[in-house]
Amino acid sequence: MKTEQIDPKNIERAAELLKQGEVVAFPTETVYGLGASLFLEEAVKKVFQAKGRPSDNPLIAHICDLSFVDQIAQNIPQAFYRLAEVFFPGPLTIVLPKRKEVPSVVSGGLDYIAVRMPRHKLAQELIRLVGSPLVAPSANLSGKPSATSVSHVLEDFDGKIAGVLCGESSEIGIESTVIRWNEGLVEILRPGSISSEEIEACLQQKVTFYKPKTNLDAPVSPGLKYRHYAPVAKVFVFASEQEAIAALSFSSSKKMILSNRSLNQEEVFPLDPSSFYAFLRQADALHYEEIWIVCDAKTWQNKGFMDRIEKSAGLLSLSLK
Repeated sequence: MKTEQIDPKNIERAAELLKQGEVVAFPTETVYGLGASLFLEEAVKKVFQAKGRPSDNPLIAHICDLSFVDQIAQNIPQAFYRLAEVFFPGPLTIVLPKRKEVPSVVSGGLDYIAVRMPRHKLAQELIRLVGSPLVAPSANLSGKPSATSVSHVLEDFDGKIAGVLCGESSEIGIESTVIRWNEGLVEILRPGSISSEEIEACLQQKVTFYKPKTNLDAPVSPGLKYRHYAPVAKVFVFASEQEAIAALSFSSSKKMILSNRSLNQEEVFPLDPSSFYAFLRQADALHYEEIWIVCDAKTWQNKGFMDRIEKSAGLLSLSLK
C-alpha cells in the first residue's frame, strides 16, 4: 500500500478514503491522530492492527459539532454541556455512556465512549466531510512517542495506512485531558493541557484524579495501564539542575539533555510539551543511549506534561517527586 500525502487543498480525498473504510492520519492541536470512521468496525480494527494497540485500550470519538454526540452517547449529564461550552473545541475529552450503535471495538468492550471536539480547522473540516465521528488515537506505533508532525507519522506508518492529511506540527504537543463522572464525582483519567483547576472553575465542584485499584484493572481511558511515549533510549528524570550536574561526573554515555537551564556548558535542548515527543524521536534517530530530563519548578507543576515524562521514563526514573 502506498501512503498518500494529501494536501489540505484536497481534503475531500482524505474524507473519501475514510468513507471507504481506510485509515488516514490527520493533524489536531494536540498530536496527529490515526483516523477511521467510528461506525465502520473493520476500519477501526485496521487502526488497532496498524498501531499494534491492545484491543482493550479504548479509543476517543472525535466530533466537529455537538449534534454528533447524540449519535454515540446517551444519558448525557447537563454538566457535559457546561464543559462543552467552555472547552469545546479544544483538548478536553469527556467520557459518556455509549449508545449500542457504537461498535464494542471502539470502546474496548466498555459501556462508555470518550468524546472530544478538536479545535484544529483541518480536523473539524475532515470530520464534517465524512459526516460521522472519527476515532483517532495518536498516530504512532503503540508505546512509541506520539506523532506531532507528518514526518513522525510516516516514520511509523509509511506504506501501512492509506493516507496522511498534511498539516503543520501540532501546537500543544501532548494528548488531551480525559475526564469522567464516577459516582457523582468528576475524575481526571488522564491529565493534559487543561488543568483540574480550570475544570473545577467551570463546574464549581472538586475534581479528583483516577487511581487504579490494581495493575490488572482494564484501562478506562487511553494513556492508562500500558507503557506509552517511550523512546528506545533510556530515559532518566532529574528533580533539579543540581542533581543532574552531580550525575554528569559519573556518566560517559551519549546523552540528549532536555532542560530549561544550562548544565556546566553541556549542550541542552528545551524541555517543553510542544517539542517533547519530537526530541524523543530525534534522540532515537541519532542513536543516543540516554535521554536526561531535568525538571524545573514550572515543569513539576504541569501535571499533564509530568504524566508524559514519567510514562516515557517507565521504571528508569532516578528521582521523581
